Amino acid sequence: MQPAVRRLDPADQGAGKSPGKPVSLRLRALKLLARRDYSSAELERRLAPHAAAPGELSALLEELKRLGYLSEQRLAEQLVRKGAARYGTRRVIEQLQERGIDHELAAQLKSELQASELQRAHAVWAKRFGQLPADLRERGRQARFLEQRGFDAEVIRRVLRGAVEE
Repeated sequence: MQPAVRRLDPADQGAGKSPGKPVSLRLRALKLLARRDYSSAELERRLAPHAAAPGELSALLEELKRLGYLSEQRLAEQLVRKGAARYGTRRVIEQLQERGIDHELAAQLKSELQASELQRAHAVWAKRFGQLPADLRERGRQARFLEQRGFDAEVIRRVLRGAVEE
C-alpha cells in the first residue's frame, strides 16, 4: 500500500507560511477581509493577539477604512440583504449587533426594515404554510414559527388574519 502523498497547495507556499517568517498584521487582515467582510470590532478581536505594539492595530484599522477595505456600512447592508428575505426586523438587528455594527447605523437600517416587515412576514409565512390556520393549535404553530424568525407580534397577528395589503 502506497503512503499518502501530501500535495502542496500553492497558497501554502505564499508569504508568511514558512516556519521562520512571522506573518505581518496587515497581511493577516487582508487575508481575513479577502474571505468576507468584517466589522471593525470583529477584525480587532481576530487580530489583537497578533499585534506587536498597542497602537499598531488601531492604525491598521484606520488605514483599511480609509482604503475602503473595511466598511461597516457595506457589511451592514450585506447582512440586511441576506437576512431580510428570511427574518424579521428584530432578528436582523440582533445579527447586526452581534457583529459589532454601530448602533446608529443599525437604527437607520431598522427603520428601513420595518417599512417592509409585513410583506416579508407574509412571504415567509406563505412559503412555509400557504393557508390560514384552521384551528387554535395550528394558529399557535404558525405564530411561533414567525416569532422565532424575529417578526413583530402585531405583524404576526395581521399575517394570520389574512390582512396583508398586496
